[in-house]
Amino acid sequence: MEFAKPPLEFAHQVQKLRERGLIVACPDKASFYLSQINYYRFGTYCWTFFSDYNTHKFLPDTTFEQVLDLYIFDRELRLLVLDAIERVEISVRTQWAYHLSHFAGPHAHLDKQNFNLKGFAHQDFIDQLQLELRRTTEPNILRQLQKYDEPAPAIWICCEVLSFGWLSKAVSGLARRRLKQDIADNFGLNEVVLTSLLHHLVTVRNICAHHSRLWNRDFTITTKLPNNGDQNTISSINLAKPRELYNTLVLIGHVMNKIAPDNQWRHRLVDLLHRYPATDTSAMGFPADWRKRAIWQF
Repeated sequence: MEFAKPPLEFAHQVQKLRERGLIVACPDKASFYLSQINYYRFGTYCWTFFSDYNTHKFLPDTTFEQVLDLYIFDRELRLLVLDAIERVEISVRTQWAYHLSHFAGPHAHLDKQNFNLKGFAHQDFIDQLQLELRRTTEPNILRQLQKYDEPAPAIWICCEVLSFGWLSKAVSGLARRRLKQDIADNFGLNEVVLTSLLHHLVTVRNICAHHSRLWNRDFTITTKLPNNGDQNTISSINLAKPRELYNTLVLIGHVMNKIAPDNQWRHRLVDLLHRYPATDTSAMGFPADWRKRAIWQF
């Protein structure tokens, strides 16, 4: 089938939304927002307000502001989640470099024997590491590269240029389970749960970093859930909704409590949900009694 839809001017995009039943009190304001957001992106937030998905007809009394509020909520949610993942990533870098270097020395990352070669492409890892080192403009790392004659700097330097994706692989690819558990202990998790969570958070981080829709996402790459350890965390998990965002938020909250005990991240999340009370939390996998669950008690 040949695509035959013509591009529409912003005012005509607003008119099309109105023809489908969306209440637009101020067309000029709506047109301005669409000139900044993109009609197609805005449309992905309209779906939850449709009464008919084939004709894209809106539910009665749906307003432009309701859709816009959902868009703004999702943007703020992404920024909040991305803030936490940044801190998790930096902490994991630190733990990985610390434990591996104390086990096998400053250049342990260069020795393929320290990794499970059945599940970890060590040469690809080294190639990517060398590429990132060539790309870096970080003055301290550049001075290190000039000062020493070595295949790559010490692991506590190299970890700073690793992408989150390769860091996740480098943790799960460690040959010694004891090392993985030493890292996981810092986060109060079993090493199997931690490696699964990191793999999942790489996906979540990419969604956030590329400004994609997060709030009602069904994840294909999910995370294993803990069944022992911190009971506040375990009792707060929603086993009935394993593919939605809620359990991710629970585990992020758990990890944040371990790496930054005085953090306000959970408070900020609850405040965000309170500021947008019309947001359908069940679409994110929140149980009806989520606010009464232990991890959200503060």
